[in-house]
Amino acid sequence: MSNFEIKIPELGDFKDVEVIEILVKAGDQIEKDQALIMLETDKATMEVPATQSGEIISLSVKLGDKLNAGDVVGKIVGKMLSSEGGSFENKPILPTQGSTKIINPASIPVSPNYISHATPSIRKLARELGVDLTHVSGSGVKGRITDRDLKVFVKSILQNEGIKNALPEITHDEYSNYGDIEERALSRIQKISGPRLHASWVNIPHVTQFDEAEMTTINRLREEHKDKGNKITPVAFIIKAVTRVLNDFPVFRSSLLERDKKIIIKNYFNIGFAVDTPNGLMVPVIKGTDKLSLVEISSEIIRLSDMARQGELKKDDMSGSVFTISSLGGIGGTAFTPIINAPEVAIIGLSRAYIKPVFDGKSDWIPTEMIPYSLSYDHRVIDGAEGARFIVSLSEAIKDDVTYK
Repeated sequence: MSNFEIKIPELGDFKDVEVIEILVKAGDQIEKDQALIMLETDKATMEVPATQSGEIISLSVKLGDKLNAGDVVGKIVGKMLSSEGGSFENKPILPTQGSTKIINPASIPVSPNYISHATPSIRKLARELGVDLTHVSGSGVKGRITDRDLKVFVKSILQNEGIKNALPEITHDEYSNYGDIEERALSRIQKISGPRLHASWVNIPHVTQFDEAEMTTINRLREEHKDKGNKITPVAFIIKAVTRVLNDFPVFRSSLLERDKKIIIKNYFNIGFAVDTPNGLMVPVIKGTDKLSLVEISSEIIRLSDMARQGELKKDDMSGSVFTISSLGGIGGTAFTPIINAPEVAIIGLSRAYIKPVFDGKSDWIPTEMIPYSLSYDHRVIDGAEGARFIVSLSEAIKDDVTYK
């Protein structure tokens, strides 16, 4: 039995590689090829494996340490298995090779006590991809899940089984056993929008906050414009107010580039609005709302809505939005949770206006028309406090005369 140093092997061009996980401790019995520590660069995660069996007698490394090739990280006592000298050195680190067993999550039971063996970086990547690691079989040492295992799993789901199989499927009865049925094909719009809405709901952590805004100013200005021969829809006023608030809250007109760990702030004001058509909801986009008057915005709403209902919208008519407004006010309801129109990070949903008593601050309660609305936002980009500040500012902007000048 002899003592040997554990040294970091060749790392190629990498320098000062960070220790992200320590897999053994002093006193542990280790086997040949067992991973000892995990290293991570900005491009890859690497295992430092053992090249022989033995017992760890010391380990002089901790999480966060920066290591280079040749650094001594501990000692082992074991039998000499080769004539390489008195040091316990590992082979250069190479990407893990080997087969990966793909498991269909819908077809297997998963124990709640099952623990997936994966490094923090692999777990982080899995969270970004929306993958439950209990469904992935690892090809690394002792079943450890590697980067390749995860990518092969996702590729298999997308190419061979479809994204629907990443989640448990809904079971269906033979409905005709219970009475008459009728089958209807999904419309073209439903076929396109359904997967997009599903992707948004599954991938984006939605938070929805609710508020209401006083409609007194909007109603007065609508009457004034009506007297001048201009019929202006309430949504035009909301678009004006949203544009004003988006100028003060630029993060609400951003998109998240999660892999790059950054957001893109869009310094233009293109607002999408949902239109109910015979074939389903469509979202045309009004470009440059910060440069348009109320009358111009209202004209664009009418023009684009007509095109949507007639099926004449072009791709450019529905592209480039930074924020979306969905309105159910003409139909009814008191509140709803709108789904974010990804890759945007926020959306508001307007509900039906109603009359309620509002205290005038002195002694009277004034019957006042209020419009309730919902703000859904991506919680990875926007926190609750910022969401609250946005809706407070929006409610103030809606009732402020200056908004519509």
